[in-house]
Amino acid sequence: MTAPEAGRGIGGQDATRFPAQPGGADGAFRILHVSTGNVCRSPITERLTRHFLADRLGDPAGGGLIVESAGTWGHEGAPMESNAEAVLADFGADASGFTGRELLDEHVITADLVLTATRDHRAQVISMGHSAGLRTFTLKEFTRLVKAIDPATLPPLEEGMVERARALVRAAAALRGWLLAPTAEADEVYDPYGAPLPFFRSIGDEIHQALDPVVTALTGVPARA
Repeated sequence: MTAPEAGRGIGGQDATRFPAQPGGADGAFRILHVSTGNVCRSPITERLTRHFLADRLGDPAGGGLIVESAGTWGHEGAPMESNAEAVLADFGADASGFTGRELLDEHVITADLVLTATRDHRAQVISMGHSAGLRTFTLKEFTRLVKAIDPATLPPLEEGMVERARALVRAAAALRGWLLAPTAEADEVYDPYGAPLPFFRSIGDEIHQALDPVVTALTGVPARA
């Protein structure tokens, strides 16, 4: 099976408000991570994505990708859970300055890629409309699809990260009906809220394993040995 043509994008800026135009009027590629409270899973995923992108590229704001998060029942203005901060520290990622957000229409409208913790979150995002279906996946679903895409079919990095990221999303969407999850649980990242640190760390490891192929596909650079 050949992956279809796809398109480009990175950045680590915080943004309290998005531009009104879908995809961002600033030419950036926006990745939105979604969980429930936006204090555990999606903050970990957001900050690990930024960290791994910066590690691959050597530049925390290079290439035009912006990584953010929100929660379907987001704890607006809340800090991330202390155990989530500890998980990020394990990976050397920055947890500072984070505040929780409730998922709003404008977040979905301007996101080029929405990655959710669970299938329920994915359904909630898609139910908001805004033609979100083709750009909304669970994190593990997107990883499974990305691993099936031949990197040679993506635009080279010389054409820009944004074009490469857009191409990756289009290719993943085209493969979705062909590569189904082996089990209903395979696409879930379970909620560690209220759990002890070892469970948070196991969730952090799951997120890391899911993110690694995605960041490699986006940047064309494998993780350092």
